[in-house]
Amino acid sequence: MTPDQPPPTPSRRADAERNRDKILTAARAAFAEPGVQVSMAEISRRAGVGMATLYRNFPGRRELLEALYLDEVDAVCAPAETVDGRTPGAVFTAWLHRFFAFATGKHDIATELLTHSDSEDAVFSESRTRVLAAGRPLLVAAQQAHEIREDLTLEQICDMIIAVATIHGTPDYVEPILRAALDGLRP
Repeated sequence: MTPDQPPPTPSRRADAERNRDKILTAARAAFAEPGVQVSMAEISRRAGVGMATLYRNFPGRRELLEALYLDEVDAVCAPAETVDGRTPGAVFTAWLHRFFAFATGKHDIATELLTHSDSEDAVFSESRTRVLAAGRPLLVAAQQAHEIREDLTLEQICDMIIAVATIHGTPDYVEPILRAALDGLRP
């Protein structure tokens, strides 16, 4: 901003944030549709914003994909709900369900993002570090309460959840497999 420009008004910032949220919501829904190749113009149309607004928020497809991916990482890393009476094992299992939703939901976005970068990209390594940092204290508490096996690391458990997330099938087909895997975590 130059000295002769007035500072942005709060309503413009709120409007810009709403536009960004509309773009992310439209993009998330579009990328969730199986087998659909979505253009930036289609995302702009679905969000109800002009192309200039889209590109002002996300200069390219990669930036949009990164924002979607990082939003999903943020959801997994959000503090675990602490409800009175819930055991550490129940809190950890609830977090694993959130991680499972992340693993299944991020697949299409991550695959597309990989076409614009590689798996060594900082967005992936930093995200993995953040996810593991969010889950580790939950696992430790559950293991100390003797509610989760002590011979497994968080990395092993997350790899198991990711493996279940790659199984093709309806939720009715995959959910019992996930439950069986989670039951196997008990000592």
